[in-house]
Amino acid sequence: MSATPITVSVTRTVAPERAKEAAAWARAGQELASASPGYLGSGWIRPDPESSEWHMLYRFADEPSLSTWEKSAERAWWVESAVGLVEESSVERRTGIEGWFDQPTSVEVIAQTPPTPPRWKQMVAIFASFLPLSLVVNWLLSFVSDGWPLPLRVLVLTVIVTPVMTYLALPAITRLLRPWLLGGGVRRTK
Repeated sequence: MSATPITVSVTRTVAPERAKEAAAWARAGQELASASPGYLGSGWIRPDPESSEWHMLYRFADEPSLSTWEKSAERAWWVESAVGLVEESSVERRTGIEGWFDQPTSVEVIAQTPPTPPRWKQMVAIFASFLPLSLVVNWLLSFVSDGWPLPLRVLVLTVIVTPVMTYLALPAITRLLRPWLLGGGVRRTK
């Protein structure tokens, strides 16, 4: 007789303004569960970005594996860490594949949005790459564009600088300035 996989479907309530915290909490639970023997997968979904209802699923190879996870100290700590953040409203256990597909009928997966630097920092990054690039290209063009009308010189400069900025200069400068763009200051390592 082969073991029957079991899926647990849990509906939890989360205040929409605490979605980032809840997503981090859910990822921590997935990380803990994934180390448990018999773990087959897990995930969470929300009907829409403003919904307070989260549907969380986790799946184990069999009832003993699930029981081991549910009685573990790691899971107890994880559930306790959500007090005040999420409320459990329903739990269902299902065997077979239907546990992954039944409810909800329409969902949107909410991806964590990466932080965006303030506009003034974006401007500094663009300036830091555009000024030197513009100076170099203007200097190089001066050898061949003497006597060209200003609109033609600006057009040629723009045609050269735009792809270099887009594909080389801006990606390089944002990698270099990433700690400063997303945090407080530029961190230097020795």
